[in-house]
Amino acid sequence: MAESTRSLSGLTEEEALEFHAQFKTTFTAFVVIAVLAHILVWAWKPWF
Repeated sequence: MAESTRSLSGLTEEEALEFHAQFKTTFTAFVVIAVLAHILVWAWKPWF
């Protein structure tokens, strides 16, 4: 069986791409929730 090459992180190219896709999804969700929270707080109590 052929040995798959790994990077410094210990992930193969396929694993790294899969991790990156999941990271982008969760990061985008986090940013959307944070923006929504800021809008709601702004509507409740403007800080400017």
